[in-house]
Amino acid sequence: MKTLHSLTQPIAQLRKTSKHIRAWLSFKVSNSSTSTHASGRKTHLADLLPRHSPQRHSGARGDAALLLSNAKRSKQSEDHKPSETLEEPASPPMTERSKRRRDRRGRSPAMWVVAVISLTSVMGHRFYNQPKLDVGKAAPQTIRALFSANVEDAKTTEEKRKAARAGFVPVLMFDQPLTKDIYQDLQQSLDKAEELRQLSGSFPFVATTVLSEATQRYLRQSKEWEWHSVLAFADTGKDVDRLEYEAAPSTQTAQPLHLSFAQAVSELQSYRKLSSPKAYSSLVDSISLAREGYAKALRQITELSAAESDRHYDASLLELSDEDWRQTRQGVTEASKRILTQGIPPGLPPDILKEGVKIQLNTLVPPDAEDFAVGLLMTVLQPNLMEDQEQTKRRAEQAAQAVEPEIVSIKQGDVIVYAGEEITQTDFVLLDYFHLSRREINWLGLVGFGGLVTGSVCIFWLVQRKSCPRLRRRDHILVLLLTLSTPLLSIFGVPYTDLPAIGLLVGSFYSPPLGITVVGLLSGLVTFSMEVSWEYLIPGAAAGLLGASMAGRMRSREELALLGGAMGLTQGGVYLVLNLMLSAAVGSVWYTVLQEAALYGLAGFSWSVVALGISPYLERLFDLVTPIRLAELSNPNRSLLKRLATEAPGTFQHTMFVASLAEAAARELHCNVELVRAGTLYHDIGKMHDPLGFIENQMGGPNKHDEINDPWKSAEVIKKHVTEGLVMARKHQLPEAIRDFIPEHQGTLLISYFYFQAQQQEQQEGGRPVQESDFRYDGPIPQSKETAVVMLADACEAALRSLKDVTPETALSMINKILRARWQDNQLIDSGLTREDLTKIAEVFVNVWQQCNHQRIAYPKAALNCQPSNK
Repeated sequence: MKTLHSLTQPIAQLRKTSKHIRAWLSFKVSNSSTSTHASGRKTHLADLLPRHSPQRHSGARGDAALLLSNAKRSKQSEDHKPSETLEEPASPPMTERSKRRRDRRGRSPAMWVVAVISLTSVMGHRFYNQPKLDVGKAAPQTIRALFSANVEDAKTTEEKRKAARAGFVPVLMFDQPLTKDIYQDLQQSLDKAEELRQLSGSFPFVATTVLSEATQRYLRQSKEWEWHSVLAFADTGKDVDRLEYEAAPSTQTAQPLHLSFAQAVSELQSYRKLSSPKAYSSLVDSISLAREGYAKALRQITELSAAESDRHYDASLLELSDEDWRQTRQGVTEASKRILTQGIPPGLPPDILKEGVKIQLNTLVPPDAEDFAVGLLMTVLQPNLMEDQEQTKRRAEQAAQAVEPEIVSIKQGDVIVYAGEEITQTDFVLLDYFHLSRREINWLGLVGFGGLVTGSVCIFWLVQRKSCPRLRRRDHILVLLLTLSTPLLSIFGVPYTDLPAIGLLVGSFYSPPLGITVVGLLSGLVTFSMEVSWEYLIPGAAAGLLGASMAGRMRSREELALLGGAMGLTQGGVYLVLNLMLSAAVGSVWYTVLQEAALYGLAGFSWSVVALGISPYLERLFDLVTPIRLAELSNPNRSLLKRLATEAPGTFQHTMFVASLAEAAARELHCNVELVRAGTLYHDIGKMHDPLGFIENQMGGPNKHDEINDPWKSAEVIKKHVTEGLVMARKHQLPEAIRDFIPEHQGTLLISYFYFQAQQQEQQEGGRPVQESDFRYDGPIPQSKETAVVMLADACEAALRSLKDVTPETALSMINKILRARWQDNQLIDSGLTREDLTKIAEVFVNVWQQCNHQRIAYPKAALNCQPSNK
């Protein structure tokens, strides 16, 4: 924070140098006291105060303690018991009129006129030098060339060059690491296929002179009942047609015996007749082993298919002979090398890739293995080419520069455009070159645009009245400056609008509705008045709307940084979607658009970084309070709060309890909780000028006011904590919203103890006349609900802290009397609090008091004197 203080010190000095500018911007803090109450006014609070007190008290807490003492003797006199209903004040005090003047000061019509003129003059610059004879208009007369000329059509040339850049086919290069991974993946798949074939056993498993390859394939994959049927037929030696129904299982008698069955029976019978029984038995064992291995391999393939759905393994792999498998493996490896060497571009349709794989495998693998090989390669192969961005950008720019300039030629006396004809782009280039386009100020367009700006300002005013009714002149100036930054950037040729930064700043400084309104209206005005491409404006507006809607919910700089990243992604994503949706050649411009979208997303993120970087300076320069700044000010490690805890520890503890009361009440009333907490922490910092002048810091020591023995001087000591607090607050550059809590939490309250002491001295000693204004704080009274809540919490703190062994009903009655006293003393008339609000506040105070004074279990003396046993 020292660095930030040193950086903002020149700004603070600048604000002190120019009194007139500072007053116009409303940076000068009003320290004028509100009109004091008439000395003859009688307050109901005085009815509750006893004439003699055993101990001196100070300020609001002294009043509260006296009220508590009087409440315990409430049955002594009904004449001094205040009414249970809150009476409306008889007449509004002068502070209300001063408040209205203060509000009008920030709502001067001149400010709105300045805003309309500024926005119209900056954003409507295209109306200043607008051609009367423009493209699409009818020529009022036949216009001829003044002399021969060759004129470049810069606009058409730039459009052609832009089309050349966007339509340039990207340059691709090999992704070597990915290609290596594909080779490894293919090799692992082939090795796995090899394991499956080894598990099923060699094929053919016997010589083809004994059993044909077709018979071996059938016997290995046939069902168990078929295999037993074949053995049964072979053992009988009879013809298949005669025994087909006798040998077949009863449940399968309806199954027709196909040709493979008959051929297998015939070949086994022939081998049995020509060979010995031992050889025939060995053949049967070989068939059984082959069948067992084939079944295991099939189960393994099923498990792999379920676990690795992207791998192509099926029973056809096991049907290949060993020689076919060797050719297949070599062919698949060779085909993959050829395909990957040629390169697979991204976005290649799978059908085209599949056709290419089939062509490569046609002469490399056996026909029976082609389906397996194609499926395997389709699961392994993937695009191994990627865009070479540097080469693509360089060649795209070369292609753009290769576009010849569009030259319009004309000879002296030739007709540029005939009367009544529509002016084309070519005609306009010539007219403008010969200074015949009649450029002038388009007053009609400028006035019309001014009306549009006026309507936008009116919409802003309506939204401001609903969401931020207390905007000051400096706030209007800040919003105006932020708004003017967008057209100024466009005038200087910056393609990336600062709408994300504007949405983030206005949304966090004021409110999301106001930020959304500013971004939306500004986007519409820029679209109408300036030549800004929609492909840049719409994504920026989308990011700005996101920032404006979410910034008010952020409670730390880290959250705002994350929001900035989301804004960048939004801006880049919207830009990409819009360009791809409206582009006729998506495939050819994909990479170019993707690169531009990434750059535009980075620009959106950069604007959020700029907003985060300047926000602390804007907060100090324009005296703004945001949730993040309030959280920083509420940090107990700040120097001013650490001093308060060290130099006035009693006041610090009092402050913490008041903060608990006020924060809970503010949350119930839907006030600014962060502002209430921060304001409460600083409301009594002025007591550090004389800590022992306040009873909470005396720690049971002698009372300083007994030594003074002058009620007027004692009252000045008590009142001085307000003026000294304001001095400290300005010295430490606290925001005005925080400084307001220092005088307003005391309002124009009567320092009752010393006032009555002075009256007693006057009666007994006949001294100087007692003026009530000498014993009242200078004010002003609370001007907002937040400062009023702190006033009430400050008044009730001492009473609640001193309550012991009483019921919640008693505490509620005491709080109601204190609140009633403030109401009847006209302290809350400008705050906006209602009688219903006071009822809620009283209930909340009692709840907080109960939470802070919960009962604990009393430990027995034996437990407190318990000593550890030595074993």
